[in-house]
Amino acid sequence: MNAPPAIDVVDETFLAVPPSTVAAVFADPGSWTRYWPDLVLEVYTDRGDKGLRWTVRGALVGTMEVWLEPVLDGTLLHYFLRATPADAAGAPRELAPRDLRREFDRRARAAKAVALGLKEVLEDGREPGVPPRTEG
Repeated sequence: MNAPPAIDVVDETFLAVPPSTVAAVFADPGSWTRYWPDLVLEVYTDRGDKGLRWTVRGALVGTMEVWLEPVLDGTLLHYFLRATPADAAGAPRELAPRDLRREFDRRARAAKAVALGLKEVLEDGREPGVPPRTEG
């Protein structure tokens, strides 16, 4: 039986843009290295406008997912990272509890930074209460 992942980050952020707009950002593999430079991602499920699921290698080993849920006039971006720190050979390694907590906090803050960065760029100055812009 495999041990549960040492790091389990779950985050949600509302973006006032359609899921297809958010999906387009994550569809570009170049964005993955910008957002997660120390991870090597391989798609194992492409759900189109509903998001992606990856296997994770590099600094961590495990899985990661972005699920794009249509909500009201936008998208609820769900982020899941379930992984364990890895050594240079890619084998899971155990961290001291204090170091594991730091790594969890670093990954959780990075996830929120990605989401809020996307919110800022994709909403493009949209005022609260104003519907998202539509193409046309």
